[in-house]
Amino acid sequence: MQLKEAIELIWENRKYKTTSENEAVSHLNEEVAESLKALLRGDKEKAQNELEDALSCLLIAFKVLDINPDDAVNRQISRMTNQPVRTMHVFADRVEIRVGEQIRGGWSIWSSDDIKEAERMAREFKCEIIMEDGIKQLGLGIWENVGAN
Repeated sequence: MQLKEAIELIWENRKYKTTSENEAVSHLNEEVAESLKALLRGDKEKAQNELEDALSCLLIAFKVLDINPDDAVNRQISRMTNQPVRTMHVFADRVEIRVGEQIRGGWSIWSSDDIKEAERMAREFKCEIIMEDGIKQLGLGIWENVGAN
């Protein structure tokens, strides 16, 4: 079944009548919230049912907001695949944050604690860590040659 066909079938058989964009998105939000609540209670089957209801609400919202589902999927795939890579470059005396090839920030390294903090931040912001200038990562997340230069 194609997405456009699914939207029309869901629209024809929907439980509530709406042409309001706010109401359509509100229904979607409620179903997702109910799914999460069921999951948090450990009721996986109810969570799945609520999520399936949320899918119907999403398709209704697409119809109300006049969103072409094929275009929406293609735009989403494009956004997901074209995101610039975030990297953290660790040098002996400094750290640089880059998005793609552009340097977006950085700071000096004065101690092994600075490097530990950089490593924590890299995990938090989902940055790939690139060791520069012969810095080597040790098993505990501490690098050799800190401050060597």
